[in-house]
Amino acid sequence: MRRELVTQGAEGRVYNAEWLGGSVIIKQRFPKQYRHPDLDAHIIRERMKAEARALTRCRICGIKTPVVFDVDFEKNEIILENIPQSMTVRNYIYEAAKNNILMDSELMLDLAEKIGQVLAKLHSNHIIHGDLTTSNMLLVPPYESSDVILIDFGLSSIDERAEDKAVDLYVLERAILSTHPNTEPFVAQALSVYELSGGKVAKDIIKRLDEVKLRGRKKLCFG
Repeated sequence: MRRELVTQGAEGRVYNAEWLGGSVIIKQRFPKQYRHPDLDAHIIRERMKAEARALTRCRICGIKTPVVFDVDFEKNEIILENIPQSMTVRNYIYEAAKNNILMDSELMLDLAEKIGQVLAKLHSNHIIHGDLTTSNMLLVPPYESSDVILIDFGLSSIDERAEDKAVDLYVLERAILSTHPNTEPFVAQALSVYELSGGKVAKDIIKRLDEVKLRGRKKLCFG
């Protein structure tokens, strides 16, 4: 199988590849030398299963994610749909900033609304992403009207607890504010729509988010 390395991180490698005559993404996890081989194999297998399960559950629930074509436990690889001409939300925001489009413009607040809606649906189905950032959200042409596509569920889990959902939102809020300047209105819009879309349960999660943020500030102040 022909493949081309795209990125390599702490957990594994991502390739563009040809598979059964089509273009795919291959996510390969590599072993951790500091772990016992049996434990390492178990952890990798469980994380791969969790990722494939979360991606499949998302699609059943109507949340756009890449299709899972195959899971190869022998090679520690997941073969996924390659979404053509996609752009990360991270890059979309950067391009908007280059073109002097403000984060409180109708265009950007519309994107924030879509993010809030998709995350409300994600959490209402008890799917925890685990690594919500603008790099793990895709748009496709025409980008201005694209749905938000969620990717990279390598740290995902299925959990009903409000605390875990609040932490998911906290990770995203921190990621956006630290990566993209002047995005406070954007974040506020996403969280407001999340709360409105998710009903009473979402209101409880937003309340828990405030508690998580308070704990985070205390930790920064007092260590």
